[in-house]
Amino acid sequence: MPSGKYDKPVVVDNHDGTVTFQYEPKELGTHELHIRYNTEPIQGSPYKFHVDSIGNGIITAYGSGLVHGVAGEPCNITVSNKNNAIGKIDVSVEGAAKTEVSCHDNKDGTMSVTYVPPSPGEYKVSIKAGNQHIKGSPFITKVTAEGRKRSQITIGHSSEVTLDVHEKEVKCLNASIVAPSGLEEPCFVKKRQDGSLGISFTPREEGEHLVNVKKIGNHMPGSPFKINVLAKDIGNASKVKVTGDGLKEGKTHTENQFVLHTSDAGFGGINFSVEGRSTAELKCEDKDGVIVCSYKPAEPGYYVINLKFADHHIPGSPFTVKVIGAGSNIIRETIKKKIDQAPIADIGQETSLIFRLPGSNAFDMAAKVTNPTGVTDDAVIVDREDCLYGIYFTPKEPGIHTISVRCKEIHIPGSPFQFTVGSNLIFGAHKVHAGGLGLERGGANEDNEFNIYTREAGPGILCISVEGKSRADINIKEISPGMFCVNYKVSDAGEYRVGIKFNDEPIPDSPFKVYILPDVGEARKIELGHVPDAGLQVNKPIAFTIQMNGAKGLIDGKVVSPSGGEDDCFVSPIDEDSWALRFIPRENGIHQIHLRHNGTHIPQSPFRIVIGHDDADPAAVQASGNGLKECKSGVKTDFLINTCNAGAGQLAVTIDGPSKVSMDCTEVPDGYKVRYTPLAPGDYFVTIKYNGYHIVGSPFKVQCTGMAVAEPGTMESSSVVVETVVKQSKHKSDQLPRFRSNPSKITSKGPGLKKAITHKMNSFQINCQDAGNNILFVSLYGPKGPCDEIHVKHSGRNIYNVTYMVKDRGEHILIAKYGNDHIPGSPFKVDCT
Repeated sequence: MPSGKYDKPVVVDNHDGTVTFQYEPKELGTHELHIRYNTEPIQGSPYKFHVDSIGNGIITAYGSGLVHGVAGEPCNITVSNKNNAIGKIDVSVEGAAKTEVSCHDNKDGTMSVTYVPPSPGEYKVSIKAGNQHIKGSPFITKVTAEGRKRSQITIGHSSEVTLDVHEKEVKCLNASIVAPSGLEEPCFVKKRQDGSLGISFTPREEGEHLVNVKKIGNHMPGSPFKINVLAKDIGNASKVKVTGDGLKEGKTHTENQFVLHTSDAGFGGINFSVEGRSTAELKCEDKDGVIVCSYKPAEPGYYVINLKFADHHIPGSPFTVKVIGAGSNIIRETIKKKIDQAPIADIGQETSLIFRLPGSNAFDMAAKVTNPTGVTDDAVIVDREDCLYGIYFTPKEPGIHTISVRCKEIHIPGSPFQFTVGSNLIFGAHKVHAGGLGLERGGANEDNEFNIYTREAGPGILCISVEGKSRADINIKEISPGMFCVNYKVSDAGEYRVGIKFNDEPIPDSPFKVYILPDVGEARKIELGHVPDAGLQVNKPIAFTIQMNGAKGLIDGKVVSPSGGEDDCFVSPIDEDSWALRFIPRENGIHQIHLRHNGTHIPQSPFRIVIGHDDADPAAVQASGNGLKECKSGVKTDFLINTCNAGAGQLAVTIDGPSKVSMDCTEVPDGYKVRYTPLAPGDYFVTIKYNGYHIVGSPFKVQCTGMAVAEPGTMESSSVVVETVVKQSKHKSDQLPRFRSNPSKITSKGPGLKKAITHKMNSFQINCQDAGNNILFVSLYGPKGPCDEIHVKHSGRNIYNVTYMVKDRGEHILIAKYGNDHIPGSPFKVDCT
């Protein structure tokens, strides 16, 4: 209450999943309603409302729409006045997006106000009477995206220009176009049939533009080239015309169509997104400037449709459409847990990372730790029973360490893990990662598990939702600081979605699509035949059998490539009880095979196979550059992805933010350079994956400042995919790690340090375990020159076994250095007999 006193409202269960709070205010002024669920404040709490006396003729307003709302859902307000002066009241809503307001006079001294905020954010609700704000106005309303799902599709329509450049290889070329205002954007380079170079770009300004074409940082002959952009070529969203009823009303499970006419609007791409209570199947077909679009939602409710042309909203966008019809009976269950800050790991203190991996074996596990200077060591794996594993290592320097964990030579879900030693300054939902079989497939009436790694994200509220055909029983268990095991159980088979949020923001790759098998049924009988695990190659057919074991029905399948593309499998019956599946892979890397029986996934589906020799190591990939830290709207920036010693794989870069970005990726000696130009200020997230795995630090959060060049949206996505080649560093002296070692802590032992027998192998051991990391040099010099044969073998944890053979009798000198310094006792005097 305004006086600071507390009063307890009456809670009434409505028996429909909702409750009502009844409260009789005893004071005038601003009150706060605090609501908790399982001791945790619910979203939007505390709710503020103003209590006034209607008898004095003052206009008052109340309703949830003054304090809290959900994007795409109606927010309601009631305005009351005893003198029935409702007709003189004006209500407006301003905020994150354009919002229409609907007012209805109830003819009883009250007015009902409804508005539908298109996107999450902070909104200002102004209620005026005679151009004067009523008491409490403007009201601040926080709108969230709880339960909202977004679908997006983009159609490119760029201007193409031919340049007088002849070059056999275009993969090492990059081009950018500079507008008269100074706006510089990367543009796509392509090789035309006549051998000349072509570029495509989206014209934004009239006048003379400069095109810079460079090869490994140097201008090509004739660069920069001058081209002239005419006014008719510039994309003008205001000239796009819309016809059709799909933007006025919609129906569930139906393709709701509308048509965009862009023939008079110049050059520009179409960005079409739909956000609402369910994902919507989107379609776009371009026929000479006439673009037929449709969306097919699964749940009734209000949907927000964004339509952009040349990065600007077309007239009327965003559109708020009410969708009616039958739903899909989706049930959503949510659980929240408060997460504390994980303890800081200190130098010299044994550190652990504990995780659970059901169905695995300790003999198939291997782990490595790479320190900030680039030195990689084996880590100790401890089998803690019940498929619980601990990775133990002792850090010797502060900074970001990379923990790689493999099972049968394939990174486990979530690996490579980022592990910061010392203080961590970058927190947020983008630092949370989740993975496990329970995020891919599961069984009805079974415990389906996955891990969530929050150590790098800081403190916050972890929210997990499971939605599908039946209610989920969800449990969260902390198995170590920053590592949580989640299990959930559902009763019905089908497709489910698991959403994970941290502090109300989705984590990377969320929501996850999960296939739940029935606990009984025909699909349970089906088994895969032998699946080859080696020797599979690109562009060569792959076949294996499916044993039906008496199950009757049809089999269908699809393949999801490492780049995310989908392709159908060729499935045909062999005999009454077996089928054959065939497909031709087009990419190297891990492919997912989805197999269904009468529309239901069979056990093990989707399963993974590796195409080609998978020597790609995402843990060895490093990204650096100013483009991963900060940027400015309308200004080109870049960053480097170093793939030296990471093998060949598929590099996928995605940038999500308030606007689409013009971006390209070109090959450089040490890897690949990505350039991009953001068009609106705000936070951008750069996701870098190598063969389907996040590299350490991904996604990177980049803050963009400056003035908007294009109209900002909720979340626009741009991506590029490159098949990489094996890279070896050519700048060897520049690539040496920064070693930090103390040779005085090295110990050595063994008979080979004092005496040696000719023509036999002599040995000794050097223990550098407490000396930090460096390079060990060992040399043996005798009366007639260097020793003919000497071997240094690293046995793990900086312990080295040295063996050598000498042929000459006499005194030898044994030198052992750790970096530039002799180890204790070196040089050693060795007598050979």
